[in-house]
Amino acid sequence: MDDIDVSPESLNKMLEHGDYLRQQGYRGRFAPTPSGDLHLGNLRTALIAWLRARLFSGKFLLRIDDLDKPRNRLGSSEKIKDDLSWLGITWDKPTIFQSERINIYSSVLSILRSEEKLFPCTCSRRMLSKANDLQNGPFLYSGKCREKKKFTEYRNNRKPSWRLKVAKEFSFLCGDIIVRRADGLIAYHLATVVDELTLGINEVVRGQDLAEQVFAQLAIIKALRQGPISYKHAPLLLDFEGRKLSKTNKDHSLVFYRDKGFSASKIIGLLASSLNLVPKGSDLSALELLSELKNDNNNLKSIFNRKVQDKLTLLF
Repeated sequence: MDDIDVSPESLNKMLEHGDYLRQQGYRGRFAPTPSGDLHLGNLRTALIAWLRARLFSGKFLLRIDDLDKPRNRLGSSEKIKDDLSWLGITWDKPTIFQSERINIYSSVLSILRSEEKLFPCTCSRRMLSKANDLQNGPFLYSGKCREKKKFTEYRNNRKPSWRLKVAKEFSFLCGDIIVRRADGLIAYHLATVVDELTLGINEVVRGQDLAEQVFAQLAIIKALRQGPISYKHAPLLLDFEGRKLSKTNKDHSLVFYRDKGFSASKIIGLLASSLNLVPKGSDLSALELLSELKNDNNNLKSIFNRKVQDKLTLLF
């Protein structure tokens, strides 16, 4: 495990402060990865999350999830902030970077390990795929390494990942989840949950494609003996052929539309009309949209109950 600079006492204070912040009022966030330009689907989710926070007179934080360095693109973080600011989607306090919080995550790992809630696992993805081919239902860890009494060597020189022994109520929903990868990187689930808890986030708004991640994250929250967080998932914006938007397709990025002469208010109108918040063809700023919804925000609430995903064709 990594050298720890954050003591258990300091970590407990962070968690306690986060719990205090959650009780003071609404706190939401937008947490993109700096792996490329934001596309319209990312921006629509950011808009929804921002509207939720502002309608509740709450706080809205921007966190850059930059732990997976091989995926990061130079200049992407600044571009993300520029795009959001251009659209009028503002955030409170300084931008948070996960890469600056590694010691916090490492401290959590050490505490979980000292409580015997973690175990090393050398199962390869291929091995797990074969095991899951024999069963129906979601892809779950088989538990092969969980009950080993002693871990003395790496199998085929393969370094272990570290898994959380999830509570029984989550075992059939997510299985024992990786909290630290075999390459040494902090796993997405752990970093995300620790950030939500220590930063006092009480509602997470994100895309429907992340809905299945809830169980793994609730399992970590339970392991840390913390209170619940509300998760809401917005419908995805798909491309013209009904596929999930990709950052690799420049035609989906905000810069593409800016270069075509689209104004910020036109983009806000397009995104809002695709959610049936305003009539099609509307041209309004983020603040003007917020003002309209303050009188009636039932449409915004109903977004999370929608089953049908939206295609880009709905924008034009």
